[in-house]
Amino acid sequence: MSKLFASLIFCLFSGLAAADELPSSAPLFAATLNDVDDKPVALERYKGKPLVVNFWARWCGPCRVEIPELIKFRAAHKGKVEVLGIGIEDNAEPAKEFAKAYDMDYPVFVAKDKGIPLMQALGNTKAGLPYTLFIDRNGQVVQRKMGIVKKADFDAVQDMLLKK
Repeated sequence: MSKLFASLIFCLFSGLAAADELPSSAPLFAATLNDVDDKPVALERYKGKPLVVNFWARWCGPCRVEIPELIKFRAAHKGKVEVLGIGIEDNAEPAKEFAKAYDMDYPVFVAKDKGIPLMQALGNTKAGLPYTLFIDRNGQVVQRKMGIVKKADFDAVQDMLLKK
């Protein structure tokens, strides 16, 4: 019985530790990135809205695989949750062509030299792709995912994103 109790306590504190490891969204809202028309956009304009922030690159195969799920999630929650795509790209024109080719109907930004430092500041210390953050309307990162985001990931986090 005491082993079971100890295991439960360990799991409880392990879960709390994991929650403490979620990064602050402050670096995101402090950033200004260029859109695919190469115009600067202050990301603070998205503060106060539930967000799915997805870091990607044209050369990243797994990034291409998850785009349809991002599009579906945004369509299912139109006006309630915004999806932002942040390309680890140097030039707007190729990113614009890529976004059009993959029907990315959500705001897409080109990070240029700010991309990797921004990802690292947002908890992706190894700068792997794809990397996705789920941020509630209060600006709290409620979940993050390294690797392909799937429907099950969205299902697991949507209530946290939509809570008032």
